[in-house]
Amino acid sequence: MTTLGIIGAGNIGSNVARAALAHGYDVVISNSRGPDTLGDVVAELGEGARAGSVEDAALDGDILVVAVPLKSYRSVPGDAVGNKIVIDANNYYPQRDGQIPELDDEQTTSSELLQAHLPDAKVVKAFNQIMAAQIATDGSEPGALNRRALAVAGDNETAKSTVAALLDELGFDVVDAGPLAEGWRYQPDEPAYVVRQNADELRANLAAAKRYRDM
Repeated sequence: MTTLGIIGAGNIGSNVARAALAHGYDVVISNSRGPDTLGDVVAELGEGARAGSVEDAALDGDILVVAVPLKSYRSVPGDAVGNKIVIDANNYYPQRDGQIPELDDEQTTSSELLQAHLPDAKVVKAFNQIMAAQIATDGSEPGALNRRALAVAGDNETAKSTVAALLDELGFDVVDAGPLAEGWRYQPDEPAYVVRQNADELRANLAAAKRYRDM
């Protein structure tokens, strides 16, 4: 049985957990305040879910999901994560995260910051471009008409394939956006962000993305 270790029990983390549990995964969910604060969340998620510390989620998860505010990405414990696959569901919101100069001038991307913090991990950007509640409701069977599509970006092809298989199992077609540096193409303000799109539409929206400096 595959276990997802979820770091961040907010809207995205809890809805990824809900979708994964519905498809037979086990879940260890965590937040910065400790497992004692997650009783209601785990009770609502039901069988297959348990609360743990951030370290528990990192150690016990076969695949990890990081869904914390970007300003807190350094709180993810690199030693516990090791070389696992890490799905980065974060977005940069300056009004919440404060100004991050290397993102403001587009020297790097938010997922590359997480990868630099977790040098041994295999970071794949996913789940950041969909409204949180829709993660658990918008999936459909393979081949369904206008099946919703999500993008992945990452530098490790095997990790991307693993995450793509997970997304497919949860009900979504997958479009490969390329290496992690291309994750900006479905960040906030880009055409592919939080719109319902099939795979062809997503490819077109990724191609239409523009750097902030060019907008």
